[in-house]
Amino acid sequence: MLDAGLERAVKGEPFIIAKAGKPLVKVTALEAPVAGQVRRLGFMAGEIAVSDDFDRMRSTEIEELFHGDQ
Repeated sequence: MLDAGLERAVKGEPFIIAKAGKPLVKVTALEAPVAGQVRRLGFMAGEIAVSDDFDRMRSTEIEELFHGDQ
């Protein structure tokens, strides 16, 4: 069970944590995204083109960096 202060914050009522009478922290609820507003995978489908050999591009140069001239 949540603390009474946290319960109030979840319901939208912020509260202050103080020490020795000095306010230190203000606790408020976060706004969660509404269903349907979250980005989904594939949202840029058709917007980007990737070549078939993208995983082999510049492989010769990369091998030379690791192994040098052999």
